[in-house]
Amino acid sequence: MTTATNQHILSAKFPKKHNHYSFRDFFQFNNEEGTVLDWNDRPNMLTSEDFIIGLIEGLEEEVGEASAATMYTIGLQWGKKDAFFFERWFADEFGRGVRQTNLMFLLETWWWPFTSQGWGRWEVDMGDRKQGFMFINLFDSAVARTLGDVGKPVCHIYAGLFAGFFTEMVKKQLSCIEIQCYSMGETYCKFLLGGQDRIDSAGFWMNEGATARDIEKRLRAGERLS
Repeated sequence: MTTATNQHILSAKFPKKHNHYSFRDFFQFNNEEGTVLDWNDRPNMLTSEDFIIGLIEGLEEEVGEASAATMYTIGLQWGKKDAFFFERWFADEFGRGVRQTNLMFLLETWWWPFTSQGWGRWEVDMGDRKQGFMFINLFDSAVARTLGDVGKPVCHIYAGLFAGFFTEMVKKQLSCIEIQCYSMGETYCKFLLGGQDRIDSAGFWMNEGATARDIEKRLRAGERLS
């Protein structure tokens, strides 16, 4: 049972309040205990850019090129667990299940807390969903913003997060790859979400020098690796 010390007071008082994503509403700071709770009673930790740099550089030092896969796996497990948690708090706040609501409303409701927590804004392009894939644009990635222009995709934890969450939501195994990144000199990050065959194709084309726009055109034309 949630106790008074680990329950968001405003959330408990107004459990059906929806416009709670301002910094002051969303977070509750307890200076005496040194804790930060969000609206959904989850503990949060404030970190600096140095923490992100240290985490990524530390992984690269320990596991080398496998650091990208490690970050993806961390994001994947995070996304899967968060999907279950989201289903619970969505039902509590809105009084209906996640499969009883508009899809775009559902996705925006899931991502808004991440925006409040500093993970950036997103746009979901559902135009190719019937073909089995979709694109996600991410603005102001916490990872890419911190690392700067390093000439390669760096938002592997986001790719894993998207893959894990959507896999649990649609009950179908999905994968994700970043095909454009702020750390490559672009203005925003772009992800491809879909089956493993399309992700493998996109990865191969990227290694061959294809841009995000090239990959979009090929996928929409029905191309994939044989």
